[in-house]
Amino acid sequence: MNTKISALFYTKKSKAKKNSQVPVYLRITIDGKRSEFSTGKNVDASKWNLEINRLKGNSEEARTLNKYFLEIERNLILSGESFDATDVRNLLTGRQDAEHYLILIFQNHNDKMQKLIGKEYSLATLKNFNTCISHLKKFLWSTYKKTDINVRKIEPAFLNDFDFYLRTIARCNNNSTVKHTKNLSKILKICYQNNWIEKDLVMYYKGKFNEVSVNYLTEEEIQTMWNKDFVGQGLNLVRDIFIFSCYTGLAYIDIFNLTEEQISIGIDGNLWIMTHRQKIGTASNIPLLPIAEDIIRKYENYPTTISSGKLLPLYTNQKMNAYLKTIAENCGINKKLTFHTARHTFATTVTLGNNVSMESVSKMLGHKSIKTTQHYAKILDKKVAEDMGSLKNLLAVR
Repeated sequence: MNTKISALFYTKKSKAKKNSQVPVYLRITIDGKRSEFSTGKNVDASKWNLEINRLKGNSEEARTLNKYFLEIERNLILSGESFDATDVRNLLTGRQDAEHYLILIFQNHNDKMQKLIGKEYSLATLKNFNTCISHLKKFLWSTYKKTDINVRKIEPAFLNDFDFYLRTIARCNNNSTVKHTKNLSKILKICYQNNWIEKDLVMYYKGKFNEVSVNYLTEEEIQTMWNKDFVGQGLNLVRDIFIFSCYTGLAYIDIFNLTEEQISIGIDGNLWIMTHRQKIGTASNIPLLPIAEDIIRKYENYPTTISSGKLLPLYTNQKMNAYLKTIAENCGINKKLTFHTARHTFATTVTLGNNVSMESVSKMLGHKSIKTTQHYAKILDKKVAEDMGSLKNLLAVR
């Protein structure tokens, strides 16, 4: 639907001054609705041309004021931007507040994030925000035919409209949609906290993540993989590092960053890994199980670990995942394995499945909230079976 906008400058004779000067007003009509504003300018009543609503003649005064009126008209109507009373007032008074545009703010946020990789953010997090800004640019053009938008012009429905665009045009699934919209929400929250927008637009968005099934290995699958002798050094190395993750719960990036200095004697007199998760910065202190110790010793004199100063040798995450696909096929494991599957395996099969307390597992995984850890407990059919078996035996005795 096209909005009809017109602007009319006129003199108000009812407010004429004693020196025959009359004030010039601006009347704006938007779809039949009128608003009037004083321009703050006064002219000689006899010099005002009622037919063209401008000053008569070619004097310096006439040229200056007529140019001023024309600029106001162009800024309000010909620009194609929506405007409000504040915009009109700023144009008439010459006051121009600093303009803040969404894509520029978002890009500035991502540039700062780039400089904090390895300190406060992971590369994966930056990738998510870069993908989000890419979707946002396409959304702005698809919806508004704009390459950027003044944040003060953003309506409360903006986040929900972006959510709808992601689900329909971009064909994102629910969790990807909610992730991108919440990333955009962070940027809009920054705008609100800086008083660049008047309302906290995040309050209007209620998207929720769907719970996803977690892929993990059983005890039998772990043993099959551990006992398998692969052809080729690469497959054996990837298997070893994957198993190390299964028995420590460390993510790829945290193993990549491990050094000998992070292995210490713990409260029980045994070796512990004492580190911080790169993704969220929380402490992750993990007692070393025998199999994890064996893997560390296996690679302590490995050329790559000696030259890099790292505890274990790793390929890129992408290459590790490619090798894991081959490993799964060779072991007859009919599951899609990624390196992160090992962390899930530690949380389920290795710890919770062996009655390690939820609190201990949460602490070792470096979770900020135990609710994150509880998600793993929900999927352990083995534990449910054992608990119900105990209950069945108890009821049989009575």
